[in-house]
Amino acid sequence: MLELKKIKKDYKTGDFIQHALKNIDLSFRENEFVAILGPSGSGKTTLLNIIGGLDRYTTGDLIIDGKSTKKFKDKDWDAYRNHAVGFIFQSYNLISHISVLENTMMGMTLSGVSFRERKRKALELLDKVGLKDHAYKKPNQLSGGQMQRVAIARALANDPKIILADEPTGALDSKTSMQIMELIKEISKDKLVIMVTHNKELAENYASRIVNMKDGEIIGDSNPIDDNVKTGNLKITKTSMSFLTALKLSFENIKTKKGRTILTSFASSIGIIGIALILSLSNGFNIEVENFEQDSLSQSPIMITNQTVQMDENTLNELKGDNEKEKYPSEKMVYSKNDISDTIIHTNKITDDYVNYIDKMDMDNISGISYLKGTNTILLSKNGDDYKFLNDNSSSFTSNILPYSPSDSLIDKNYDVLAGKVTDEAGLVLFVDSYNRISSSLLESLGLDDSASFEDILNKEIKVIFNDDYYKKINGNFIVENDLEKLYDSEESVSIKIMAIVRGKEDKELITGSSGLYYTSALAGEVISKNKDSLIVKEQQKLDYNVLTHQKFDENTTKDSVLGYLGADVLPMAIYIYPKDFDTKDKITDYLDEYNDGKNEEDVIQYTDMAEMISSLSGNIMDAITIVLIAFSSISLVVSSIMIGIITYISVLERTKEIGVLRALGARKKDITRVFNAETFIIGVFSGLLGVAIAYLLTIPTNKIIEDLSGLAGVAKLNPIHSIILIIISLTLTVIGGFIPSKMASRKNPVEALRTE
Repeated sequence: MLELKKIKKDYKTGDFIQHALKNIDLSFRENEFVAILGPSGSGKTTLLNIIGGLDRYTTGDLIIDGKSTKKFKDKDWDAYRNHAVGFIFQSYNLISHISVLENTMMGMTLSGVSFRERKRKALELLDKVGLKDHAYKKPNQLSGGQMQRVAIARALANDPKIILADEPTGALDSKTSMQIMELIKEISKDKLVIMVTHNKELAENYASRIVNMKDGEIIGDSNPIDDNVKTGNLKITKTSMSFLTALKLSFENIKTKKGRTILTSFASSIGIIGIALILSLSNGFNIEVENFEQDSLSQSPIMITNQTVQMDENTLNELKGDNEKEKYPSEKMVYSKNDISDTIIHTNKITDDYVNYIDKMDMDNISGISYLKGTNTILLSKNGDDYKFLNDNSSSFTSNILPYSPSDSLIDKNYDVLAGKVTDEAGLVLFVDSYNRISSSLLESLGLDDSASFEDILNKEIKVIFNDDYYKKINGNFIVENDLEKLYDSEESVSIKIMAIVRGKEDKELITGSSGLYYTSALAGEVISKNKDSLIVKEQQKLDYNVLTHQKFDENTTKDSVLGYLGADVLPMAIYIYPKDFDTKDKITDYLDEYNDGKNEEDVIQYTDMAEMISSLSGNIMDAITIVLIAFSSISLVVSSIMIGIITYISVLERTKEIGVLRALGARKKDITRVFNAETFIIGVFSGLLGVAIAYLLTIPTNKIIEDLSGLAGVAKLNPIHSIILIIISLTLTVIGGFIPSKMASRKNPVEALRTE
């Protein structure tokens, strides 16, 4: 079943070549006990390593069960060692950090035998060698003879056809040596046992065949056989170590170095701790900012005006087009650049179709909506015998329209009603600032002193004057009626009162607007309804110039804007939509965006979302700060990754003999890599968990300090998602750090690894 043909093995050191084996021709029977005898340096151990697949021959051929090994690859040799060969070493070569039972099972583990089956078989073998009661001890708790018995049990575990023993009694006393030799002799009854020894007496007493070697050559064979070696039933199956097995091996090794592992993990976790704290603070501050924005910005209006300013990334890049040219050029040339007003200002064409589209919006998403038509509302008050317009110089209240609200939410959420009640009837609402102030001119127009009671203001009667009373046509020109008493007493005028006095809530100062007199949408509708059929409006509709100034229309003063000012029912100049909250705001903007789908650029209606702009700005600032801080903290992650690489390399040096043992048992190179990757995996997970746990504990004093300094409670909040991501980052960097040492471990020569002490 095993035949060596013209085997040579040379070792080259510089220009010197040592011929360890010289044309070895040797065949073995399927069942026999062969002792290879010879002095030190005769080549007998080298021959044993070549038979066992631990070392490679230089020339010749090793024939296994009639099959040449000349074309064997690493995986074939690994499978051969695992299934066909069992090794018994002079120094036992047990893995010190796992139990006797686990050492015995290791070969079966590599060959994929189920746990239950390999445990059953391992216990049977340990019972056979008299060590069943010691199955759960560690090797260092056994005597030399007991450890060699464990090595024999391990060698027999996969039921190999070949047992290779290298000086199996070299480290034992005479009595124990005899016991071990009897055991090996018993094994040779149904297996091929090849033993290397320099003890002639031992070979003569126990071996059925003695092969003598000297200077790399066979000089004698007590029981040679012919060249016709009988083909046996040797089967070779690929080996495979599961990652779970690699984890267990590495975990048991790590347990023997608890102190170093904890210190390594802590050092590796410092970067994770820093980043976790930064993220927890960033997360907490973002939550605080979002809460502030929800409270103070959620109902900021979405504004649709005649013109909007585009500040998107594409527009800004277009403005920077001159960056393609060199700054401060030396040539004497002048170049053109984009006009900023042409580039960033977009003109909206608000049409009937668009207004109808807005009207179809889901009103459940809004707390208020206002259509600004620029209508001039003429308000007149009487103070004794004195009459005054409430809007100075007869200017309109175009910016002071109280939005229509489908419910009371707009006022309730953002304002405190100090007196009266806000209704949807035609009337006025007085807004005061946080000090209950309004302009002195407005107070004076109301006929009040520097201060006035709420009752005085609410009882004040105000008249709404319409176009046909206010504008008189004389000699083809329209002039303003100067008799204010006549205007006030006109039968066409309408009496209204200030229905309520309101003030913005303390936490809504960003959106509650300025103080002043606002009129309801119902009042605006009544004014337009009355004025749209007035004489001046009808005249203006016929003429191609401004009926008030007799000037031609231009870009700034269009016919529609003048008609709107006079109260004609024209398209709005602007639309203000007040969402209920941030969620409904997104629904509104999505609805507005849908209108633009498939439209040309000139037909697109753009809007300004102030809440989004402020939120983006604050979010970008917070993100920028977070990124900078994380970048600094990440330096420690790189350092820790390098440190893990060093620690893993040290572990490789410490476990070199274990590498040799695993390779002797049939472990592949990738299995060795997997063992050390498993070790870095464990350290990576542990350091990540440790870093997150420490960071979580540090948020307690951090929150206390922040609360003492700023009054903000519970700011540092570690997001569970961030924790998981950081653990994954820790794991990834640790595995990367240990990758090179793991590869180095897999490339170690098994023969040299086994010699390491």
